[in-house]
Amino acid sequence: MRTALTLTVVGFAAIGLLLAQKPFREYPAVEYEGFALPADYQQKAEWTRARLLYPDITGFPKSTPRYNDGRLFPGYWTMDYPRSDRHLLAGVRRLTRIDTRSVEQVVELDGTNEIYNWPAAYAVEVGHWQLGDEEARQLREYLLRGGFLMVDDFHGTQEWEIFVAGMSKVFPDRPIVDIPNNDPIFHTLYDIEERFQVPGALYFETGRTYEKDGFEAKWRGVYDDQGRIMVAICHNMDLGDAWEHSDEPRYKEKWASLAYRIAMNYFIYDLTH
Repeated sequence: MRTALTLTVVGFAAIGLLLAQKPFREYPAVEYEGFALPADYQQKAEWTRARLLYPDITGFPKSTPRYNDGRLFPGYWTMDYPRSDRHLLAGVRRLTRIDTRSVEQVVELDGTNEIYNWPAAYAVEVGHWQLGDEEARQLREYLLRGGFLMVDDFHGTQEWEIFVAGMSKVFPDRPIVDIPNNDPIFHTLYDIEERFQVPGALYFETGRTYEKDGFEAKWRGVYDDQGRIMVAICHNMDLGDAWEHSDEPRYKEKWASLAYRIAMNYFIYDLTH
């Protein structure tokens, strides 16, 4: 009877967790409107990568600015969304045995428990974020509970300083450090000994792999007390654009390949550490 009661309680708890998860929804984005949904977007799966919706230096989302044509600015967090997300998740299906959904999940630092349902989150253009005290507190709690945050697509000194100002609110007591080459995060699925700057789509216009004064790619992180990377920082590169444009013939295969291998390693690292 005791065993049956325990199983019943666990079963109801699991049902409650599933019911507590918000359903998938799409948001307006900087670059895309009406991007086609995969045919199986409603198919249940064990995992998906979340995308972090955060407040930014324009005042979004509290005082949403407008473009010159009157459209509302949807926030820097939507850069490359959702094309890069869908391409990336197709790559996870192809390159790993992770049972992943075909669409992303947008999460917020809104004070609810929703973000804790999604173990791996991604934040883009963090050189423009502006975390308040409550957002920083919840992000800290999420990471210390075992969450994993990958940040990407920010460039140069000024954007680095804005990002660090936010991270200093999240972890005033933990340094940002360079990830050493022998860290397991570079050796979970692929041994990634050679890493180089992965450019964004701006390369099509300029022929440069860097933006602003971000001449050198930096692979950095924030560790917890057990030596696990909680925040994986991709500075002076644009892996999001690499996923987004991986089907673009003008975009070099070596850049897209590295972007996918890094992502696979990071996600498997998060699931195993």
